[in-house]
Amino acid sequence: METESETSETRGDTGPEPRVDTGAESQTVRMAGRLDPRGSWTADACSIGRALDVVGNRSALLLLREAFYGTTRFDDFATRVGISEPSAAARLRQLVAEGLLEREPYQEAGQRTRMQYRLTEKGSDLFPALVALMQWGDRWLSPAGSPVTLSHQDCGQPVHAELRCGAGHQPLVGELELSVGPGARRKGGATS
Repeated sequence: METESETSETRGDTGPEPRVDTGAESQTVRMAGRLDPRGSWTADACSIGRALDVVGNRSALLLLREAFYGTTRFDDFATRVGISEPSAAARLRQLVAEGLLEREPYQEAGQRTRMQYRLTEKGSDLFPALVALMQWGDRWLSPAGSPVTLSHQDCGQPVHAELRCGAGHQPLVGELELSVGPGARRKGGATS
């Protein structure tokens, strides 16, 4: 059996170990209200699906990663993500059209004006999702430990994404309840 310090060393992080309940019930969200039973509805207005329509491919997520890491210029995006210039151009256009990045002009001395890319507020709001993906990859796909670490500049402590309720509790998946929200569609296509 591993001790807590062995687990942290092996995984290469210093954050708290997530609470895990391995029972089958604990790995699923409970359906409530009109959503129970699960077979009575489909997730056709799903926010996860709509978000994946915007950023659901590898190159789009890696371009966003680079924007968070400070990349602004087209050539740097293509090189750092390892994709062709036509692919980078298409994905960057998509991210601009979706409002995650904005283009702004810049000019180096003696050169023509070019465009650079900056994150918008909408794009910046995706950072916790990217941190969660990074944490998952560190835990499950990086046996030698995290390739990079994220820490709070002011205090030096590790930063991690986590699920918390409005009262500050950190619930397990099996302690969550999914119910109809205000943007749900009613039968016949009307929204509530």
